[in-house]
Amino acid sequence: MTSRIILDRQLCIGSGMCAATAPEHFVLDADRRSRLLPGAAGPDERVEDAVLLCPMEAIALREEPPEGAPPHAEG
Repeated sequence: MTSRIILDRQLCIGSGMCAATAPEHFVLDADRRSRLLPGAAGPDERVEDAVLLCPMEAIALREEPPEGAPPHAEG
């Protein structure tokens, strides 16, 4: 499994905690809302800290199967 960063910009209030904690992944834009930096590496410990520190819970990590993996069958 790999993790993917999910950012809900509608929830973001622009506290800047994510950009201060994981500046290689997040930046505040002109609207003072966080956005993900393109080309950033996958989530790391700093991103996990940003998830925990976001006051609006606007950031989450979603576990996803690696590309090319067969879909998971539930039975």
